[in-house]
This record gives sequence, structure tokens and C-alpha cells, in this order.
Amino acid sequence: MREAAEAATAPSVLHAPAIRRISNRKLTALLTAVSALVLLAVVAAGAILAPDAAQTDFAQKNLAPSLAHPFGTDWMGRDMLMRTVAGLSLSILVGLLAAVASSLIALGLGTLAALGGRRADAVVTWLIDLMMGIPHIILLILISFALGKGFWGVTMGVALTHWPSLARVIRAEVLQCRTSGFVAAARQLGVPWWRIARSHLLPAVLPQFLVGLILMFPHAILHEAAITFLGFGLPPERPAIGIILSESMAYLSAGMWWLAVFPGLSLIAAVLLFDAVGSGVRRMVSPGSAQE
Repeated sequence: MREAAEAATAPSVLHAPAIRRISNRKLTALLTAVSALVLLAVVAAGAILAPDAAQTDFAQKNLAPSLAHPFGTDWMGRDMLMRTVAGLSLSILVGLLAAVASSLIALGLGTLAALGGRRADAVVTWLIDLMMGIPHIILLILISFALGKGFWGVTMGVALTHWPSLARVIRAEVLQCRTSGFVAAARQLGVPWWRIARSHLLPAVLPQFLVGLILMFPHAILHEAAITFLGFGLPPERPAIGIILSESMAYLSAGMWWLAVFPGLSLIAAVLLFDAVGSGVRRMVSPGSAQE
């Protein structure tokens, strides 16, 4: 009887870790999907509300947060909730374009360093060290100012300054895969390089590339807001978060705290959502943490 009871309970004990792993992966995927949907909703709402966010009503100026205006209004009577959503939408768009461009630069240079020979590796490594040795915000301001500031100046400035860390990771992944036994066996069998890259190098690099791309979004958004706040980014007529925060500094001493608090908290929330998406994707694609 004792052996039969142990045999009956054994399968549930054995399957408990598997059930826990499945539930953890489902929970991670659900949280990642919810965070991504919230960000997409912010982008869509910002595009829809952009015309209304610029509407002025001096009869409603300097109103504190209320049910009619949850984020209050500014000195021109503009609804701060609409301005904040429109600003976040613009910042997310800048971050999206800049992160994609920067990730592609990192992919190309990292692959070139790993497969292009010693000279190419030395040149790319020197370039990575040079870019990482210069203060990041100063380099970003210089590039944005040289390109005329504005939307495309900021986007190109962020894209040209955020690739070194990801390029170093991709270079290490490609080198590790290149020196592996299955790649050496494929070369001895006469398999073309393009098939080796498609079958072995791409699957090894793709997870790191996707995670690096997603985690680059919050950095791009924060740096765009920072240089816009300093006056080297987007023009004042655009409803960007950096512009909203910069303009609010002149009114904080008058007690209009909501002009800075709610946009600042919204920016932090957007960054945390991007971080949650990146962390979730990393846990799902990483072999070491996929079974946690």
C-alpha cells in the first residue's frame, strides 16, 4: 500500500516544476504583451490627440488637476493630459526610428569586426572604444546640432551614439559561433558561407539583437527628452516631453507643480514599460533563463 501511494504521488511531484515553468513563461509573455499594447495605445492616442493638444483656451488657463482636466492646464489653457500623451507619442516615434537605425549599425559593424579579419576587427574595436570614451550627452548634442536639430537631427544623433554596446555584444556572439565545432564541420563539408550564416550565425545573433533593440528604446527616449530639455533637440512648437518639462520650469515657483510632475511621471512610466518589454523578451529568448 505504501509503495502504491508513493507511485501515485510521484507523477505530480515530477510534473510540478514543469507546470511552474509553463506558468512563469505564460505570465512573462502576458506582462510583455500588455506593456507593448499600452505603448502602442499611447502612440495611437498621441497621433489622434495631437491637433487638440495644441488648442489654446485662455479662459481655462492655469487650472489645477480636476475631473475635467486630470493633468491640469498650462498658461495658455492647453490640456496637459493631451499634451503629455502627444509628447510621449512623439518621443516613442523618435526612439523607435533611432533604436532601429542604431541597432542596424551595431549589427553591421559587429559582424564586420567578427568576420572581416584582424584589420577590420581592430578598426571597429577602436571606433567602439572611441565612441564609448566620449561623454554621451555631449556627443549627442554635437551631432544633433550639426545636423540642424529638429526631428531628424535628434533621431540621427541618437542613432549614431547608441550602437557601441550592442555592437560589442554582437561581435562576441559571432566570434563564439564562428569558432564553434559545428561551424568548422560545415566549412569542412564545403557548405557555402551564406548557408552557414543563415543556419548558424543568424539564429545565434538574432536573440541578442532583438533584446538589444528593445532595450535601446528607453535610452533613446530619455536622451531625446534630455537634449530637447536643454534646447538642442526638437523645436518648441512640437509637443515633446522635453519641451513640456523645459517650459514648466518657469512656472514651478508660482505653484503650478502639475506642469512638471505629471509629464515627468508619464515619461518614467513609458521608460519602465519599455524596460519591462525588453526584460520579458530577454527571459523568453535566452537559453539560460527561459526555463526559470
